[in-house]
Amino acid sequence: MRRRLAFVVLLLVAALLAGACAGGNGGGDFGGGDGTGNVPSGCDAVPMAVSPEKLDLLTDLAKRFNDSKAAKEGGGRCAFIQVRRTASGLGAQLLTDGWPQEDVNGPKPVVWSPAAKSWGAIVNQRLADKGQRPIAPADAKPFMVTPLVIAMPKPMAEALGWPRTPIGYADLLALAQNPEGWASKGHPEWGAFKLGKTNPNFSTSGLSSTIAQYYAATGKTRDLTLEDLNRPEVDTFMRGVESAVVHYGDTTLTFLNNLYRNDRAGTGLTYVSAVAVEETSIVVYNQGNPDGILDPGEQPRPPRVPLVAVYPKEGTLFSDNPFFILDAPWVSPAQKTAAAAFQEFVQQPENQRQVLKFGFRPGNPAVAIADPITPELGLDPNEPKTTLGVPEPPVLVKLLTQWGLQRKSAKVMLVIDVSGSMGEETKSGDTKLDLAKRAAVDALAQFKTEDKVALRVFSTNISPRAPDHYLDLVPFGEGNREAVAGRIRSLVPTQGTPLYRVARDSFNELKSPAVYEADRINAVVLLTDGKNEDPAFNDLEATLGALRAGSEGQSANPVRLFTIAYGDGADLSTLKRLSEATNALAYDSRDPATIDRVFTNVISNF
Repeated sequence: MRRRLAFVVLLLVAALLAGACAGGNGGGDFGGGDGTGNVPSGCDAVPMAVSPEKLDLLTDLAKRFNDSKAAKEGGGRCAFIQVRRTASGLGAQLLTDGWPQEDVNGPKPVVWSPAAKSWGAIVNQRLADKGQRPIAPADAKPFMVTPLVIAMPKPMAEALGWPRTPIGYADLLALAQNPEGWASKGHPEWGAFKLGKTNPNFSTSGLSSTIAQYYAATGKTRDLTLEDLNRPEVDTFMRGVESAVVHYGDTTLTFLNNLYRNDRAGTGLTYVSAVAVEETSIVVYNQGNPDGILDPGEQPRPPRVPLVAVYPKEGTLFSDNPFFILDAPWVSPAQKTAAAAFQEFVQQPENQRQVLKFGFRPGNPAVAIADPITPELGLDPNEPKTTLGVPEPPVLVKLLTQWGLQRKSAKVMLVIDVSGSMGEETKSGDTKLDLAKRAAVDALAQFKTEDKVALRVFSTNISPRAPDHYLDLVPFGEGNREAVAGRIRSLVPTQGTPLYRVARDSFNELKSPAVYEADRINAVVLLTDGKNEDPAFNDLEATLGALRAGSEGQSANPVRLFTIAYGDGADLSTLKRLSEATNALAYDSRDPATIDRVFTNVISNF
């Protein structure tokens, strides 16, 4: 597990380094999803793996290209671009490994478009380390760019002097450390300053904001050194900013969706004060579509309180999106020709202007920045004024190591379903519980020594000494990961699923004054493969009410319930409602083969 996390870190580091040369840095954290359909008879398929943020846009452009004259040219055969969503880091790892399991990961790509150009550089380096030739060209063109910003609800930004007064991380630190919180700015009703930030080991926005914080701490805009990282005042600055974090995570969508849901309920200003996101996220949020996805028949509804972009006065970084036409053994000359035609197609001005509709800035510098990058949506096309220099690789690696020590500590209860259905066999021959146990043990490596972790299991009639159908196997304690891992390895499946009872009781226990710790991220991680099977406690609305009572804005000791829907029998819709009631997130692992990656993503919140 540690080696896999180290690889992800190296990918993120390399992405930032190339972003400094190409005008950006990258991210992207999801897998899955074919976007363009089957290949017509007589056409050459050109599979394309793209990072999630541009799936819809490139799917639309691919459809236009497939219907165009350009797709019909060359050797009398037509070309057909197939777009599939693949996370940048996942794509890099798959390409390094020769793109295995095409039935799961999709066909080997001809074109790869991660969120940053240097994902290709790291793939080439990893291949070179294995004695193989490079496959990603060094001259790939940017497709679209977007800067990292600090998103704030407009009234909160105005309370800090926006838009006339420049705002930076130092200002946020001062507010975070002020015991009066927002009362010091005339708004006691907003409570303490709360920061939303993703985990820099998983998310490029989190990594970029961490780098920006270090620059703010040192007063520099480039050439950060190892000596800078070791300065006591820099460590104090970093710990101060991190202390305001509500929780971390693998994607900013958790914060944006929760903020939007709270905004609709009138509690948005008490959920989070600021979130480090890409500029494009503010566009879709203010347009009323925070996750960029509308269900059939759904209409976007602008939020009651819009977000505005604070371009940190200390400077910021960019995300860039390249096109790699891979020089791989599986790519034919005809496919390369077709891919080059598509690359030329997307660089045309009329197509570059399409990126603006999705809240990005054109990658082609000949195309002007225009609507919606406007003040009306809380943005400034003339910003950022300062682009930060990317530190050298040894500094970046040390920076991430330091962050692991400086980040806000966590108190997490792992709650694992051991009902009888967890004993069902999967395609691999392992039981669902076998896979879940290995994933949970591996994910424990992400906790630091100072984190407190507990283990609870649940099933109906699990023990004569457990009338509530759950059993505590390991109590909270620092540095107890091996004890937790040992008990997880010994778990066996038993009977039914008392879901509502264990969700409510675990949540209430963690937020009780005797257990809750205000200087930590307090959370429950609950994994289940089923639905509630406890007839004595079968009231979902009552359960949701109990959870909402401890959510942000309603309690001084908020606890978050992160859930994992595991296997095709899991009640994902109910788990989403349970998590959303606490401003957390439900994770989908209904394909048991994905549980290792999903568990890793869940623990990234801490």
